[in-house]
Amino acid sequence: MAMLPMGPWMHTAAWIIKPVLLVFTRRDWRGLEHVPREGGVILAANHISHADPLTLCDYVIYGAHRIPRFLAKDTLFRGNGYVARTMRGAKQIPVYRRTADASLALRDAVSALERGECVVIYPEGTVTRDPDKWPMLAKTGVARLALLSGAPVVPVAQWGIHEVLDSYRRPGLRLLPPKRNAALAGPPVDLSRWQGRELTADVLRGATADVMSAVTALVEQLRGEKAPETVHVHQPRATSASADRRTA
Repeated sequence: MAMLPMGPWMHTAAWIIKPVLLVFTRRDWRGLEHVPREGGVILAANHISHADPLTLCDYVIYGAHRIPRFLAKDTLFRGNGYVARTMRGAKQIPVYRRTADASLALRDAVSALERGECVVIYPEGTVTRDPDKWPMLAKTGVARLALLSGAPVVPVAQWGIHEVLDSYRRPGLRLLPPKRNAALAGPPVDLSRWQGRELTADVLRGATADVMSAVTALVEQLRGEKAPETVHVHQPRATSASADRRTA
């Protein structure tokens, strides 16, 4: 594979993380033909662990040969601390949650897509709290971003890395034996019936449901079982700690 123009921050992170993943995980990558090699694209993925951004980066960089740009709350980009400098240096994308106009909250993400970037979003907004780790009811940011930008939405399912770090359920890392690192991308979601319409709550919910239906179907393929009929609804506590963990 030709060297991707990752920049020093992304290159350093990839150089550190890749050997660790090769040792402690066994990758099962599928559906890479559905991720376009160029042009603006939204990857919408389920969120099963605080560790899965690392494995998803691995899948996108070394499998799809794209540089992923993750959405994260804008406060993580402020100041000169390590996190802020890393987020800015790696050219991740801030989401302005306190903006009155919801469309303006995603202005940097829309600009990135117009530049031809690969933008990654977790529609659920946080690691799933479903007892069996199925996708939860999603926020409508993914629909708004897709309909504002016109970029295709490629659904992506992940499974296995929660066995290494089971966020919110079991403390600590479980590195051995090596765990499955599965990722599966599907064809772009058909959102044509929602395009060109006013971004009402019904339109946004409908488009979001179409995206999450595609993501959940891929998770079913990876797990080899059927998702429950009822989708888990997460009601986060109104605390600063929980707010800091949530991403767009």
